[in-house]
Amino acid sequence: MASYFDEHDCETLDREQDARTNMLLELARWARAGRGGALGGSLFNRMDLEDLGLVVDWDHHLPPPAAKAAVESLPRTVISGSQAELKCPVCLLEFEEQETVIEMPCHHLFHSNCILPWLSKTNSCPLCRHELPTDDDTYEEHRRDKARKQQQQHRLENLHGAMYT
Repeated sequence: MASYFDEHDCETLDREQDARTNMLLELARWARAGRGGALGGSLFNRMDLEDLGLVVDWDHHLPPPAAKAAVESLPRTVISGSQAELKCPVCLLEFEEQETVIEMPCHHLFHSNCILPWLSKTNSCPLCRHELPTDDDTYEEHRRDKARKQQQQHRLENLHGAMYT
């Protein structure tokens, strides 16, 4: 029987790293609970959590739920005769004529009973992964950084291509 760490393709922390992580988490809990007073709060706010290894790697984790305001603002669409042959991508049942469904910004249609539980767990369309905003500030910052990096890479590729045309 394989060990837990072999099954999940991960390694155990060494004792020093484990102790350091536990100490930092305790400090964060202490400061967040207000027991650190002004010093604890300011210390916690100044900590660079990325340097401490306590930042989530969003590229390898499920994104947070969609923001409640974004979900509530999704348009409701009434299925017309020409759309009645379409199926909900989640439950695979055909939409009925005059049925009200939820339309994602990517224009995919879903039964509300199918898409709302999904969006309460993650912020993306189950078909194309188009993302809705979240209430998680760290994830939103990650999205902005990722977009900036993609834009920078695109500019570099275009610049390189322009030099040889």
